[in-house]
Formats: sequence, C-alpha cells, structure tokens
Amino acid sequence: MPASVHRLPGPELLSHREGVRAVYDAAFAGPPWHSQPADGDVYLDRLAGDVHRAGFSGAVALDGDQVLGFATSWTSATPLPGNRAYPRVTAALGAVRTGAWLCGGLEVDELAVLPGAHGLGLGRTLLEAVTRDAPDGRSWLLTSVQADATVRFYERLGWRQVTHPAPDGYGTAVFLGPHHPARTTADMPL
Repeated sequence: MPASVHRLPGPELLSHREGVRAVYDAAFAGPPWHSQPADGDVYLDRLAGDVHRAGFSGAVALDGDQVLGFATSWTSATPLPGNRAYPRVTAALGAVRTGAWLCGGLEVDELAVLPGAHGLGLGRTLLEAVTRDAPDGRSWLLTSVQADATVRFYERLGWRQVTHPAPDGYGTAVFLGPHHPARTTADMPL
C-alpha cells in the first residue's frame, strides 16, 4: 500500500501519538537537533496543548497504520509570545516586520518524516496539507540555519529565507511560504 497523507483536526492527530513520537525521535536525533528520547515525550505534552490553538491544523503520512511523517501549524499570536525562539525572531526582523509578516499568519510548527521515507514527496505533501488555508497566503516557519538539508528542502519548495545567520553560523532562520505577500518586500534590508 502506498503512503497517503491525511489532514486531521487537532484531537484526531493525538490518536497517532505513538507514531508521531517515533517520527519525532528519528527525525530530530541527528545534528543539529540532537534530540534525546525524553524530548519526544516533551513534544507530545506540548502537542496535547497545541491542538487547541486557534487555526491548528495537523497532518500525518501513513503507510497502513505506520506513521511515516507528520506536520502541524496554527495561526500565530499577535504579538508573538515571549518564549521559545520568538524573541530572537522579533529581534532579527524588527517589531514592524514581525507584526506585518508573521502575526496572524499561519506558522508551521513541526514537519518531520522518518529518514527511511525521505524522497517520497511526503514532506512536500504534509507541508501543503497544513498550509493550504494560510490567510492571504501568509505561511511561515522557523528552522535552524545549521540544518542544511532542511534549509535546502524549503528553498526547493519555494520558501524564502528572510533572516540570515549570525556571524558564527548559528541562529534561527525565518522562511516565508511561497504565496506570502511579503516575499516581494523581503529583499529590502532588515
């Protein structure tokens, strides 16, 4: 049976908890993430709350009952929260661009595919499933600038990086989706 992608309401995504955890553990075990087994549990605890966020969307890629990948997104808060990487994003883009480009847009929070299922188009299909309802095409995401393969993946799909790494090569990259209206103004100096 070929793999298929299913978009699910938040609570239904939780019915695939163990498969999501297995994908999370496998996808984020290597560099630059270096996820530990306990990180999968932390993610599932966070996901249990995230499914109730405004505009939440989830998708899973299944081969029979096996989860091969998953993606999640939600409507970004206005203003962005003061936790996780959001303060660095606001510092990098400035408050005006952060508010105009990201707040109220659709944030892709997680996208993960089992390493053995790479190259099947599942990442692209999962990403499309959770971003297709982005308000006015305003989808965006964060990733590590050290995740070379991940950065190249988003670039191949037409996502546009609008922040740049710190001089030491570390940092968070903000990508605007292929239909984001700010892509045309993103060439302006930050």
